[in-house]
Formats: sequence, structure tokens, C-alpha cells
Amino acid sequence: MTPDDFRWDFELVLDGEPVGKGRPRFSRQTGHTYTPEKTARFEERLAWAAQSTMNRRPLLEGALDMVVHAYFSMPSSKPQKWRADALAWKIRPTKKPDIDNIIKGVADALNKVVYVDDTQIVVLTAMKFYSDRPRIEIYIKKRG
Repeated sequence: MTPDDFRWDFELVLDGEPVGKGRPRFSRQTGHTYTPEKTARFEERLAWAAQSTMNRRPLLEGALDMVVHAYFSMPSSKPQKWRADALAWKIRPTKKPDIDNIIKGVADALNKVVYVDDTQIVVLTAMKFYSDRPRIEIYIKKRG
């Protein structure tokens, strides 16, 4: 399933390096758990961009399909041949963040902004790529 296969109900491209959802941290001083700063900043930025994209439209309801493409920066230390292969998708990122953590962060950030709850997502496709323009692309479509 590629973004061009459908007419999407929600589309968003957020520039910048994709961030995976970090594990909750525990503060010995306060005795509370908290979300790591990097995760919180990314989710806030994503939620704000999604809210702007929704432009006061009602939240999506019912079963949803979601496609997430995460594009990571090219390592500067790699030779030109490697970079060309990476841009041609012959080489894909196998580094952190894990794709499931990227999805968790995206799904949580879009809760009550794009859809009622992430339990509505019944089909999910997620892929990691290298690019000269790091970003995350999110496409959502109502089923049926």
C-alpha cells in the first residue's frame, strides 16, 4: 500500500528527523514517571501540525488505515555509491528508533486530534527510508 493508492482523509508531512516514543522515565525526586523531553517535543510538534491540517474538521471515526513513512538523514561518512543505493531504497535504515516506537509516538500524538482513539487503526503500514530530506509522512483513510 503506497500513498498514491488511495484518496486519503488525512495527509501530513512533518519535516525533521523522525523520533520514536521513548520509554517513560522515573524521577526519584518526585516519585512520578514522565515522558522524555525529546519524545514530548516531537509529539507536541506533530499534534500541532496535525491540528493545523485538520483545520477544525471533525475527528475521523470508525475503522482506519494508516501509512507511515519515516525518512532518516543520510550518514555523512558513507561513500557516494552507498548514498546512491540508499536513495534508490536498495539500502534501508536498520538503526534506532525502532519502527514500532515511531508508530507509538505518531499514534499517541494524533489521538483526539485526527481520530477519536488509536484503537480505530485496523490496518497499518510503516516503512523506514534514507533521504536527503528527513521527515515523517502520515496518511490516514477511513475504511469502507
